[in-house]
Amino acid sequence: MNRHSLPFVFLNVAMTADGKIAPANRRFKPFAGPRDHEHLLALRATADAVMAGARTVDADRINLGAGPAKYRRRRLRNGLAEQNLRIIVSGTGTINPQAEIFKHRFSPIIILTSELVPEKKLRQLRSLADEVKTIGRKEIDFPGALRWLRAKWKVKRLLCEGGGELNASLFAAGLVDELNLTISPLVFGGRTSPTLADGSGVQRLAKAARLHLASMKRIGDDVFLVYRKEQ
Repeated sequence: MNRHSLPFVFLNVAMTADGKIAPANRRFKPFAGPRDHEHLLALRATADAVMAGARTVDADRINLGAGPAKYRRRRLRNGLAEQNLRIIVSGTGTINPQAEIFKHRFSPIIILTSELVPEKKLRQLRSLADEVKTIGRKEIDFPGALRWLRAKWKVKRLLCEGGGELNASLFAAGLVDELNLTISPLVFGGRTSPTLADGSGVQRLAKAARLHLASMKRIGDDVFLVYRKEQ
C-alpha cells in the first residue's frame, strides 16, 4: 500500500476505564470531562475532513463541524479551510435523513457506501449529500475510499470520530496512523456495550494492531493518551 496516496488517519475516542465508548443501550451521552470536548475541537482544527459512522451521526446532535470561531480561526492559521469536509460512512446506506448534520450546510457532506445499496436509496442519499461515493462490493473498500478522498477532495489529514465498527474497519485495513484516547474514571460494564474497536476482531495476537505511546497527560481524573502506529 502506497501511504503517500493516502491521508494521515487519526482517531479520537473517549472511553471508560473498562473500555466502553457508550452504555449497553448505545445511547451516547458525553461522559468525559469538559476538556475532552475542547480536545476534540482542537483535533478537528488540524484536519481537512472529519469522518464518522452513520449510527454515530444518527445518535448524537452533532454536525461534525469546526465549532466556535476561535477554532475556525485556528484552522485558517493552520492553512486550512475555515470549515472541514464532513464524511458519513454507511455500508448499507442506512442514514437518518433528519440527522442534525443535514441541517447545517456550511461545508460539503460526503457519504461513503458500498454496492449493496439499491439505486432508490442512492437517490435519497444524493439528495442529502454533496457527493455519494460507492466503493466496494459487499463492504466499503476503505483503502480505495481514502485514496479517492486524497485525490478528489485533497484530504491530507482525516480525523475519525467512530464508532467502534468504523474504527475496527480502519484498524483491520492497517489505515490508522494515530489514536487519541481519553480514558475517564467510569465503568459501564455490559457485554454488548460498544468498545473502541468492535467488529469480529482478530483471532491471533500476531494480527493485532500495534501502537506505541507517544504522549500522556492527566487533567483532573481524565487521562489523555496519544498512540502512534509502529513503523
